[in-house]
Amino acid sequence: MARIIGVEVPPNKRIDIALRYIYGIGPVNSKEILERANIDPAIRAKDLTEQQLAQIVHAIQEGKYIIEGDLRREIGMDLKRLQGIKCYRGIRHLRGLPVRGQRTQTNARTRKGPRKTVGVQRNPNAKTGIH
Repeated sequence: MARIIGVEVPPNKRIDIALRYIYGIGPVNSKEILERANIDPAIRAKDLTEQQLAQIVHAIQEGKYIIEGDLRREIGMDLKRLQGIKCYRGIRHLRGLPVRGQRTQTNARTRKGPRKTVGVQRNPNAKTGIH
């Protein structure tokens, strides 16, 4: 299994697809990186030589791509900043509600989580309506 910048990429996939397993690298960035490294995108990850792996790592570092831990940290800091200044988006993130203007009366189950049924609880000591 090939390791690229501390991430195990699947060996049986094409390298242009396998690079996407690195957090922060998508289809476009993957293509750019392989062009810079002069590597055929159709090669399987297991068939890469050590030199080709080194070229890919060099292309990623030279391209100033923010990936993995740095990207996760940056996104986390952005959310903390929004929550710290108490802006609308920050409050929505804090409460676990949709951030981008979607309706919440119906739907929004992905952000809100499973339904919590709200029912009436009767007091057993309350007087009944019968005299």
